[in-house]
Amino acid sequence: MTTPSTPPESTAPAEPAPSRGSVDLTRYAWLAIFAAIATIALKAAAWAMTGSVGLLSDAAESGVNLVAAVLALVALRVAAQGATQRFLYGRAKAEYFSAAAEGAMIFVAAAVILVMSADRFIHPRPLEHVGIGLLVLVAASVLNGVVAVVLMRAGRRHRSITLVADGKHLLTDVWTSVGVLVGVGLVAVTGWHRLDAVIAFLVGVNIIVTGISLMSESISGLLDKALDDEDNDAITRILRSHTSRDVTFHGLKTREAGQEKHMNVHIQVPDTWTVKRAHTYAHELDEELMRAVPGLHAELHVEPISDPASYDDIPSAEIPIYPDSSIGRTSPDRHRQDTPPAQ
Repeated sequence: MTTPSTPPESTAPAEPAPSRGSVDLTRYAWLAIFAAIATIALKAAAWAMTGSVGLLSDAAESGVNLVAAVLALVALRVAAQGATQRFLYGRAKAEYFSAAAEGAMIFVAAAVILVMSADRFIHPRPLEHVGIGLLVLVAASVLNGVVAVVLMRAGRRHRSITLVADGKHLLTDVWTSVGVLVGVGLVAVTGWHRLDAVIAFLVGVNIIVTGISLMSESISGLLDKALDDEDNDAITRILRSHTSRDVTFHGLKTREAGQEKHMNVHIQVPDTWTVKRAHTYAHELDEELMRAVPGLHAELHVEPISDPASYDDIPSAEIPIYPDSSIGRTSPDRHRQDTPPAQ
């Protein structure tokens, strides 16, 4: 079903579009800092009691968590600042630097853990007070797990890569601790002390995998990767619903920048429309898009539908809007003859 070429009149006031501003998420960074300090203290105590290099490697990973949480606090403070004359588009991408730095630190921690595990494998030693040490590790893991869930939920709700990265890292830490817990328990049962070194080595490898994932995601964000399929589908559905004999769209591009989402699209409207009419149409479309994709910043470029120059600026890469790829890209004469199919 196509819509009329003029903006539809509504008998009820439209639902206000949500805010585009960045949300201050620093309270979650403080939560991560306090959790990291507590877990470092608990795991260090467990290592001191048992002498396990596996527990020491787990404590080292929590040390990385603390540094990462401090970096996250700085990045979130910077990202929450508004636009200035120097940074006209804001500083939302600061979050990607935090996630990238966290990934780099993970590699350093992993290297230290691998060296320690190799030394312990060559020079094994018995463990002491394993029972109480493992109980302390369980307490640290429960704390990490709760904080990880809180950070990941907040990160997804507010579209913060920093919080999601911190949450994933903490969740990885939890699974690492579970592995260490089982492994150290097996050392106590079997008496094979080199197993402690093997556990520490596996912890190091697991941390490297996490670091690669964080670095990859951060680089993609810095390179302006497109929005996810769900957001792109929501945008194209709205554009198709507004397509008519007189109005078409092309050149759709999307990208994400930290908490923010951005899109650009060209709107072809009748030559007879006034500037006010085209502006009203674009403004109402902007609000509808933002209700469908909260936090979206839409740049809508209005063009006369019959002017050949309107089709000279179609980008080489774009998100397809219509199943028929010729709609919105063809000559002005065809727009006069053919009506795009109802969506």
